[in-house]
Amino acid sequence: MNKRGIVAVAAAGALMLGLAACSSAGSGSAGSSTAGAGNGTPETVKIMVGGIDKQIYLPYKLADQLGFYKKFGVNVELSTEQNGGVGAEDAMISGQVDFAGAWYNHTIELQPKGKEVIDVVQLSGAPGERLMCTDKSGVKSPSDIKGKNMGVTDLGSGTDKLTQFIAHKGGLSTSDYQTVAVHAGATAIAALKQGSADCAMTTQPTVTALTTQKVADTVVDLATTEGAQKALGGAWPAAGLIGNASWVNKHKDATQRVVSALVATMHWIDEHSAADIANKLPAEYVNNSTITKDQYIAGLTTDKGQFLPDGIMPAGGPKTVLDMEKQLGLDTSKIDISKTFTNDYAQKANKDAGTKVTTTPAGSDG
Repeated sequence: MNKRGIVAVAAAGALMLGLAACSSAGSGSAGSSTAGAGNGTPETVKIMVGGIDKQIYLPYKLADQLGFYKKFGVNVELSTEQNGGVGAEDAMISGQVDFAGAWYNHTIELQPKGKEVIDVVQLSGAPGERLMCTDKSGVKSPSDIKGKNMGVTDLGSGTDKLTQFIAHKGGLSTSDYQTVAVHAGATAIAALKQGSADCAMTTQPTVTALTTQKVADTVVDLATTEGAQKALGGAWPAAGLIGNASWVNKHKDATQRVVSALVATMHWIDEHSAADIANKLPAEYVNNSTITKDQYIAGLTTDKGQFLPDGIMPAGGPKTVLDMEKQLGLDTSKIDISKTFTNDYAQKANKDAGTKVTTTPAGSDG
């Protein structure tokens, strides 16, 4: 959905809220449609995902395909950010959508700007990314990045921050290399083939496509929790569901329903194979111009370890991200990390469903 369309829908929803004489106390926030919890009609919650066909974000669409949003009594409208368009977290902040399927680190980066954003369910304990470099680049370690063109999804994105941190680990700064926005999929592959980028920080299924086509190989593995711990110093929570704290506090029931659907999805992922998952996703997600279904399954099999089985923010994860942001120059002295995430909704989802929590939860100190 483009920005104009989202704004139009949000405006229409706001008008309906203003006319509804019996609307609930928490139903007037921009970006949400009329609340239906009180009259038996499921509330509509809008989620924009930072690339809905990326494997790191597959739980959002999978939950829909499995019928879990409907099962838990919420109508979820999914959209995806477009190259060159409004970012998922920006759309959420402005109220164009209710939640962003985005990375946890945004909650930390936005707090000093006066934006109170909270992560309500954590889908991964690792970025799911790999630094892929061509043979011609000569990049074999972080220190080799010097003087290279480094591809990221967008300037200022999570992949940009990860690239900065990897360079920092190699004793370099952002002035030692050039950053190029290559997005993902076909555009990232083309950039590496044509030499406009020497390396790219990217995810599955692009990773498998690059490997299969012999375009680039993995230099740094951030695709699993173990890989993140080795390269980043600890679990690095990435994909999660983030929203404005004010909206979440006014829509606790709708938030719980969405989280419950996603937690159920995470358990389903944990209990099923990559092939089972691929079979449930839309055909165009797993078989397209950049990758075959078999390649998609192979990539997901390799990197399935990024997903957390229970939606719980892992112990130490927030602090690892905070420390990285500090090393990259963010003033973290006044950041209250306890306001950047909550495990309450995921804990309740597991308790209500009778499912087991296996992740050690983070406390207020991360």
